[in-house]
Amino acid sequence: MSRNTTRAEPGKRAPTAEDRANPLFVRSVEKATAVLSAFHHANGPLTLTDIASRAGIDRSAAQRMVHTMRALRYIDRDADGHGFVPGVRLLDHTLDYLRLNPLVRQATPVLQELRTEVRERVDFSLFDDLRVIYAIRLQTKRQTFNASIVGHSVPTFCTSGGLAILARLPQDAARDIVERSDRRPFTPHTLTEVDQIMEAIEETRERGFALTISQILAGEIAMGFAILDAHGAPVGAIHIAGTLAEWTPEDFAARAAPLGQQAARALSKY
Repeated sequence: MSRNTTRAEPGKRAPTAEDRANPLFVRSVEKATAVLSAFHHANGPLTLTDIASRAGIDRSAAQRMVHTMRALRYIDRDADGHGFVPGVRLLDHTLDYLRLNPLVRQATPVLQELRTEVRERVDFSLFDDLRVIYAIRLQTKRQTFNASIVGHSVPTFCTSGGLAILARLPQDAARDIVERSDRRPFTPHTLTEVDQIMEAIEETRERGFALTISQILAGEIAMGFAILDAHGAPVGAIHIAGTLAEWTPEDFAARAAPLGQQAARALSKY
């Protein structure tokens, strides 16, 4: 069965027992972030009961947390008063992250130039274990709303940028990520078998960039180029996406690969 999502699971996220046993660990902060995280897969406003269930806390604790966050404007009532939605203050923290991240700052002009040259959708993602998170999105006029949202994330194992990242990891580390991933397909063409994905990673390693067809969206062709830090570890990726209605894989690679590789080299070891 195919699926569609605007947020992939990050994988290594939950604090360990050792983390929680540390006297510096503040449980109330953990609960507050769990309340905010309750909205991650929501399709609309949430009730207090919804928030409590998704956050793994009792309704009384959820009520206190929501009341406090409403006072701080991190949670608001929805316009119709049917439930709660994230508050506008959360955007302040998004801005802080993007403006203080040196890689995102450097990537912005590079991607703008790349978008002008390729005239197709260009994205920049950050590596987060089982997923990649889009930090910059430069879409074409035909893109959907979700394709333009910063913060949208997709699984590492089946995206062009994710495969480019996995190809830069040791084979054991790449396989570990693939095996821990939720490999339900997005389209009938999504690779889901571990060995198939590992073959795609090896092909990416040999080619120097990833080339995917209909992995996340049917009819989409995408290329991924890993960004490396000063130690040679992958930290993000550039994605260039077009459609099979306008490109053959060979023509798309011939056009976009040199430009994507040049941009990736410019950003690596930033």
